[in-house]
Amino acid sequence: MRERVEKALEKVRPLLFAEGGDVELVDVSADGVVKLRLTGACSGCPMSSMTLKMGIERILKQEVPQIKSVEAV
Repeated sequence: MRERVEKALEKVRPLLFAEGGDVELVDVSADGVVKLRLTGACSGCPMSSMTLKMGIERILKQEVPQIKSVEAV
């Protein structure tokens, strides 16, 4: 599942790069919880939680239906 998540993150990265940020995959648990670290401009952005839940999580769940949630670490 980790490889599928990495592949899905490649679709998200250009949007984050455009704002000076990036995302790092930290862990994918067996129960479908993905842990990500936002980096660059995204790490301190007040909108980062919205980006994580409404953007990244939505796209990852579309690409990898086994994902239950996405969390920032």
